[in-house]
Amino acid sequence: MKLNELRDNDGARYKSKRLGRGIGSGKGKTSGKGVKGQKAREGVSLNGFEGGQLPIYRRLPKRGFVNIFRKEYAPLNLGRLEQAITEGKLPGDQPIDEAALRAAGIVRTGPKLAGIRLLGQGTLSRAVTITVSGASASAVAAVQAAGGTITLLNPPAAEETPAEA
Repeated sequence: MKLNELRDNDGARYKSKRLGRGIGSGKGKTSGKGVKGQKAREGVSLNGFEGGQLPIYRRLPKRGFVNIFRKEYAPLNLGRLEQAITEGKLPGDQPIDEAALRAAGIVRTGPKLAGIRLLGQGTLSRAVTITVSGASASAVAAVQAAGGTITLLNPPAAEETPAEA
């Protein structure tokens, strides 16, 4: 077989139907769109419209609750922190805070994020001093097991404090 002999399989490409080319073509005049009205026009958007009947999304009751004051934190796993220190993006011998983490490009930044939350996935092989908005109990335990210290800017309520264990 040669390059000039390559062809598509039969039926792999369809010729598009030519619309509006006379009544003898079978798709003339209204081009298969019927007659007039909104649906015969371009850009029609009728999702959820039920012919004037109250649509189902309005007939069904609303469920649940969305707390508009909920704080969202940028997640940071221990494995990613260890990788950044190994690559030299963060100093392992100096205290690490949220500004340093953002400057190194390790966590997401945005106006809606209330801070950084340290999570326990991965391992930490060196002692680090880190200051973050929040941390999971497993992350606090891992940092302390490696000989480091962790300071929480937004400590949880007194009955849930994992840092004091």
